[in-house]
Amino acid sequence: MQDQASAEDRIERSPDRAHDATVDLIAVVVAVADQQPRVLTVGPANALPSGPFELGHRSLQFGLRTWVEQQTNHQLGYIEQLYTFADRDRIGEQRQQRVISISYLALTRAEHAAGGRRAWRSWYDYFPWEDHRPGAPPMVVEILQPRLLAWADEASHHALRRERRHRAAVAFGFEDHGWNEELVLQRYELLYEAALVEEATRGSLQSASLPILGTSMTADHRRILATGIARLRSKIKYRPVVFELMPPVFTLLQLQRTVEALSGRLLHKPNFRRLIEQQELVEETGETTADTVGRPAKLFRFRHAVLDERVVAGTKLPRSRS
Repeated sequence: MQDQASAEDRIERSPDRAHDATVDLIAVVVAVADQQPRVLTVGPANALPSGPFELGHRSLQFGLRTWVEQQTNHQLGYIEQLYTFADRDRIGEQRQQRVISISYLALTRAEHAAGGRRAWRSWYDYFPWEDHRPGAPPMVVEILQPRLLAWADEASHHALRRERRHRAAVAFGFEDHGWNEELVLQRYELLYEAALVEEATRGSLQSASLPILGTSMTADHRRILATGIARLRSKIKYRPVVFELMPPVFTLLQLQRTVEALSGRLLHKPNFRRLIEQQELVEETGETTADTVGRPAKLFRFRHAVLDERVVAGTKLPRSRS
């Protein structure tokens, strides 16, 4: 995938402006292993692989791939630009430069996600409220709801209290609102605004009194990761990017479990298989595997011709009846 020209155009490298901003490249690298969506991290501080965009880098993607390989020994495959983070509060330690981070989403297969100078962590370690496969996590009702409502009631004006309560209800599925798995970033930013995550209170006395709401990350890397998760959860519904995470051959159950791991939702098995077949996303290999309970399961592979046949092709998310 080619770098987006708009991102290149936003980077000014004039010597007169060199002291105003520094540009970092940052990668959200995702794999699925053992039915868990995993993200590539580096160092003891739970950081995403990143590094500065340098004059020697011939493109943004080249620079990103270089840093990821140097830091993790992992070569990136599928990659797409995610978002450019350039808010005014992203100021470096010397308080003299604005830090601009151009982030990318990269997908890789589980067999490539092992060894080397890297750590693969379940993204639910960082966002435990996002995994609804076993049902709604108890922390949503027992911890998040009362704390968010208390935060809403702290507002000085009735309109603001009502607005905060509405945002919390929509984001977390309170009251009569359903759970929308794509609102990952909105949920994290709401918790940040309510000072319920460590990143919002880092270095203050308040952080010691917080419950453990997921593992924190360095700087605003958890916000960047939330952006990547939201993008992927949305994209698997209209583009067959999930197959970038699958082995060359797989069973339909393995495919379903991968989609469920990414979305954090259980899917209705017959409807899921019917959608896959109707969209002609896969084809049989003529082989079976005995690595299943019961009779051998058919093995499938992604039908690459679907990319040439139509623009929109995704897995969709038929809901579980449970």
